[in-house]
Amino acid sequence: MKRVDEIIKRLDETYGTSNKCYLEHENAWQLLFSTILSAQCTDARVNMVTKELYVKYPTLEAFANASLPELEQDIRSTGFYHNKAKNIIACAKMLLEKHGGVVPSDIDLLTALPGVGRKTANVVRGNIYNIDSIVVDTHVARISKKLGLTEETDPVKIEMELYKVLPKDHWILWNLDIIALGRSICTARSPKCGECFLNDLCPTYKSAIDI
Repeated sequence: MKRVDEIIKRLDETYGTSNKCYLEHENAWQLLFSTILSAQCTDARVNMVTKELYVKYPTLEAFANASLPELEQDIRSTGFYHNKAKNIIACAKMLLEKHGGVVPSDIDLLTALPGVGRKTANVVRGNIYNIDSIVVDTHVARISKKLGLTEETDPVKIEMELYKVLPKDHWILWNLDIIALGRSICTARSPKCGECFLNDLCPTYKSAIDI
């Protein structure tokens, strides 16, 4: 599809082609837990919290043995801290008991972990194991639909549709580029459509100016 190729070309020209993960981590389980914490929270806030969190809890064993009320307070500023703390402790225990302390790369094994959905699993698969995956977060769901690449609202269905229209070498990059676009130009509340370098390729913008 020529339009998709042109969208990708312009994204590459604007944001580059390096696979940069916005969540700071030193190993697979840190990225896993950081991604769990990032639900309904900014990456910047998560990085602020984990800077001290991973010093206080330097191993999976430390998280597995953590006090739930104490961990809740440690991650309180990320929001939804009751569920996140419960899932992280349970996840640490399962990784130790069932996987020998190793974060699996298999999508089914990852999504069987407490608090881990396809988005979180694909972040780990893409950034740790270099397995080409599409991460569907709120930015990707919203902007992919605006660009006319999907009509779906369910994240799993969006992921499956994007696999069909995006070239494999840009599956991981799509999330990174769309996050950058969503934070700077195509914001949820007040998108700067007139400034967007993709506006002539965006059916949502075209339909708005045709009214």
